[in-house]
Amino acid sequence: MKLAIGCDEAAYDLKEILREHLSSRGFEVKDYGTFDRTAVLYPDIAFKVAEAIIAGQHERGILLCGTGIGMAISANKVPGIRAAQAHDTYSAERAGLSNDAQIVTIGARVVGPELAKAIVDAFLAVQFPGGRSADKISRITSYEGKRLAQTG
Repeated sequence: MKLAIGCDEAAYDLKEILREHLSSRGFEVKDYGTFDRTAVLYPDIAFKVAEAIIAGQHERGILLCGTGIGMAISANKVPGIRAAQAHDTYSAERAGLSNDAQIVTIGARVVGPELAKAIVDAFLAVQFPGGRSADKISRITSYEGKRLAQTG
């Protein structure tokens, strides 16, 4: 599976840990930065990762910042993206199973490295099965399309 990963300066160390973890598990991981602890505008990283996923360059993404909130908000501004913040493995699993999320976001200031690894593993272990949640995802996509048509 091809993955995209990105972070701001607050989550640089956690990104490096997760990138190594994912590579060791056989995932192809493209790093969208940041590449050191210099301050960056996290929305720019989120937009790059989300746009690459929409373009089909990656199947899933992981975004990290201090809380995970800013990355989720930013990524969700890209039409067609469903990014879900997760601080536990159950939420990460449900992000994929119930919400067909392509991106999981994690807060480096609130989640330690071992839990972050488990969250990412849980997120990547599931595929959206459709079923009961398919109509809900369809409703989200339909609304998003209507809003884009109104503003476009």
